[in-house]
Amino acid sequence: MPTFAQVNVGDALPAQDFPITRLNLVKYCGASGDFNYIHWSESFANEVGLPGVISHGMFTMAEAGRVVTDWIGDPGQLCEYSVRFTRPVAVPDDLVGTTISVSGTVAEKLDDNRVKVDLTATCKGETVLGRAYAIVRLP
Repeated sequence: MPTFAQVNVGDALPAQDFPITRLNLVKYCGASGDFNYIHWSESFANEVGLPGVISHGMFTMAEAGRVVTDWIGDPGQLCEYSVRFTRPVAVPDDLVGTTISVSGTVAEKLDDNRVKVDLTATCKGETVLGRAYAIVRLP
């Protein structure tokens, strides 16, 4: 885990790619209790105007947050985390699925050893989370 003194505005966090398959969505349905048809039924998703089955927004958000928690090493030091869902993440019905790519940059050093990290999350080159940021406390 980096210390507050070691971190500078503009520092990049290690970027990560997160594959998402239909199996991930089925497991998340069970874990979250969110069995909305748009997360598992292709015909229903198309019927309501979606590009196919889509990932749960909270699943996408959680995967993006891993960039921050992996960087700080202790998820208990995450003070605040916020995103806006800007585009659905369509997950094809194959064994490959899709991938979200997440990067982060230290945007600001705050008081009390906290830093603000801005996150960028994309899928197939398009932003899927907007105004994504985390505030973490560093030693």
